[in-house]
Amino acid sequence: MKLLALLGVVGVLAVSGCTATGSVMASGTGVGAAAGGSASTLRLGYFANLTHATAVLGVKDGHFAKALGTTTLQTQVFNAGPAAVEALLAGAIDAAYLGPSPAINAFSKSQGTAIRIVAGGTSGGASFVVRPGLTESTLADKVFASPQLGGTQDVALRSWLSAHGYTTTVTGGGNVLVAPQSNAQTLSLFKAGAVDGAWLPEPWASRLRLEAGATTLVDEATLWPQGRFVTTNLVVSTTYLQAHPEQVKALLQGAVAADAAIAADPEGSRDSVGSAITALTGAKLSTQVLHEAWSRLTITPDPIASSLQASATAAAAVGITKSPPDLSGIYDLTLLNQVLTASGRPTVSAGGLGKE
Repeated sequence: MKLLALLGVVGVLAVSGCTATGSVMASGTGVGAAAGGSASTLRLGYFANLTHATAVLGVKDGHFAKALGTTTLQTQVFNAGPAAVEALLAGAIDAAYLGPSPAINAFSKSQGTAIRIVAGGTSGGASFVVRPGLTESTLADKVFASPQLGGTQDVALRSWLSAHGYTTTVTGGGNVLVAPQSNAQTLSLFKAGAVDGAWLPEPWASRLRLEAGATTLVDEATLWPQGRFVTTNLVVSTTYLQAHPEQVKALLQGAVAADAAIAADPEGSRDSVGSAITALTGAKLSTQVLHEAWSRLTITPDPIASSLQASATAAAAVGITKSPPDLSGIYDLTLLNQVLTASGRPTVSAGGLGKE
């Protein structure tokens, strides 16, 4: 009965998850400049999420603005990856913090021409949380949520289910129903008994555990070598990168400075990010949720290239894409490695998928 009730939801979200233009909350002075932007302005998109901590603190504490100098920073807070991707492809923003699946989508939709990943952001912070009593062998005919169709956690959920003998489809078929929907809706539906769990980023996984009694079936970190997988990347328009490399380098200097501030004071930074998210969204995280969620994240400029390729391969295997996209050239870590070297930090690898 629960499966049938949610099939209509899946049908709608299967379309909107891939095409949403999304509404944005402008925290800067607007968009709409010509593609490629201007050296006098850099337009940055990000999410009000813990997994975007570098961006949240980089904006809030002025790390980006200080590094950019006379270049004006304009920011937009997005609610979902597809909206940020469309803004990038339309030339409405110059750079954005994105999850790996939206970054791959932007690269693939433009035949590898529109964007480059210039840095990482975070690793970790995603879990499969379920109703108490559910195990790997008792998931048939259950309903599980993900944040959006084809998104990073959606691919992870479908891939894990497939590896454990279950079947899903993007239209709601299979012996397990995956229902992409907003994280807030997932929390409400889980409390109401309408979904049996979800593969979610932080802080939503912790919210289901602490506010709704879910248990962790899979911590995604356990599925990756050394527990390292990319959660957030910094992506820049290729046009802007080619026209204004000094502005992009300055943005990266601000990002590295924000990361250094987090490393120097992780607890203070955690609380600062939490207060910034409250200011941006109007929703306050409980202290317990904030602390638990933060403990599951690693802030890093390393894009962990090997995990990006694995995510692309998994998306094809579960039917999100027809075949694994060719990601050759998706990275340009040249400027990041210059900034890291200048700050005495180790450089990072593009894993054979671009410049470094």
